Amino acid sequence: MTPPSAPYAIGIDTDATTLREADHLLQALAAELDLPEGVFGCTHLVRDGRPRVALSLAAEAVAAEPVLRTARDRLTAQGYEVRDGAPDEVGRAVLYPGASALTGTLTLAELLARSAIDRVTVLGTPDEPAPDARLVTRDHVRPQWQHGRLVLAAMPAAGGTLVPFEDPDPTPCCADH
Repeated sequence: MTPPSAPYAIGIDTDATTLREADHLLQALAAELDLPEGVFGCTHLVRDGRPRVALSLAAEAVAAEPVLRTARDRLTAQGYEVRDGAPDEVGRAVLYPGASALTGTLTLAELLARSAIDRVTVLGTPDEPAPDARLVTRDHVRPQWQHGRLVLAAMPAAGGTLVPFEDPDPTPCCADH
């Protein structure tokens, strides 16, 4: 999804088949297009007979619309299929305001103050985690849009800390057999 108040968003169809591949592509495109800090870049799983990971770029500021229109033109010229709007409403955010500041171990209060993330949930618990709970970011924080809010799913880890649910280096299924 795009930020709920985003005046402009584009969806980019890709041949990426994994989240890792899509993350790298999104980061490379953002660098190549010299996108401003306030742009949200998300991945979206597409299951329409040709499974793949699509991308979206969106911004809340009206001033960013010309930047995204230029990005759309440049991506189209490179052969990407680009359309208005995000592919769906539950994008997984890779680029978002403050993402680069989420490294090391942070309290949840610090995480929320430094980034566009609105909320943190902990798998298996109905209650909101305490603001002073520590999150070991593993330098890989990928929140998702849920009902117009950017939400990070976390899980308990060693030493009473939390970690983002998404592992930065997942073991492929059946890797050991």
